[in-house]
Amino acid sequence: MPVTTRTVWASERDTRLDRWFHRHFPQLTQGALQKMLRTGQIRVDGKRVEANTRLLGGQQVRIPPMPEGQAPKADPKPVNEHDASEMQRMVIYRDDAVIAIDKPQGLPVQGGPGIAKHVDGLLDALRFGSDERPRLVHRLDRDTTGVLVLARTPAAASALARAFRGRDAQKTYWAVVVGRPHPLEGRIDMALAKQGGAHGERTVPSDARDATRAVTLYRVMDSAQKRAALLELTPLTGRTHQLRVHCAAALSCPILGDGKYGGAAAHPDGFGDRTLHLHARALRLPHPDGGVLELAAPLPPHMRETFTFLGFDKPRTPACRRVA
Repeated sequence: MPVTTRTVWASERDTRLDRWFHRHFPQLTQGALQKMLRTGQIRVDGKRVEANTRLLGGQQVRIPPMPEGQAPKADPKPVNEHDASEMQRMVIYRDDAVIAIDKPQGLPVQGGPGIAKHVDGLLDALRFGSDERPRLVHRLDRDTTGVLVLARTPAAASALARAFRGRDAQKTYWAVVVGRPHPLEGRIDMALAKQGGAHGERTVPSDARDATRAVTLYRVMDSAQKRAALLELTPLTGRTHQLRVHCAAALSCPILGDGKYGGAAAHPDGFGDRTLHLHARALRLPHPDGGVLELAAPLPPHMRETFTFLGFDKPRTPACRRVA
């Protein structure tokens, strides 16, 4: 494994460097990590750092060659023709600095235990003649669909990560929820914290001192009486699973199919599809080379079917574009 550089995602801000390494390189031992830090092989933005350094979105982490047996397992094969074609069909916008794709349901953004196929492992299919491999700059949950932005150059990666870290990236999600919130629009300001458990890490409402403020704007766009509603969600902060927790805990209207946070209430009788109904509909953010990117993704098939079932209107998807 040669020396490489990775960009810290905006959603990874405030993560300790050692935890960031163990997340991306789970085979790496703590002893080997400490040795590479002591000898200056690992650097952040070109500077020597400690294990407890807190990272910022957009920073560049120097990744040295991993000790034998501790490098992450690489995909044994290049991207096959079928997967490459599927990835290229996902592209909804492309220029010299940015690619945007419409991520489908069930495709993880990054690998992990038991995950053989993911966006990060398929990015060579999106080079389009460039020497640079596209870079991830933010994430969507495995079952969340919609707009996912990739950077085509290191400079673009840094600029996009800064936009996601601040409030320059304006995100719009659509969610079908069980029930109908009251009032029909409002602001959710509920602090969240991460909590471990037998079934993995969860995000939970918390008033503890170390909880992180999370703010979401919402409005009801359509409803099927009190049975279900279509919400437009605008997160003003970017906490893990923020929208899913806010819908379930603050509105008492879990997102349809979200058993993790809604339990049995997220799978009401009469709904055939048990898939998460959360869609990253639109994204507006500064383009790394100037101007503004306006991106939008069409409804995924399972949400189109649910719209038909509930009688919701299916609005037209605006074109993706860069404006001055």
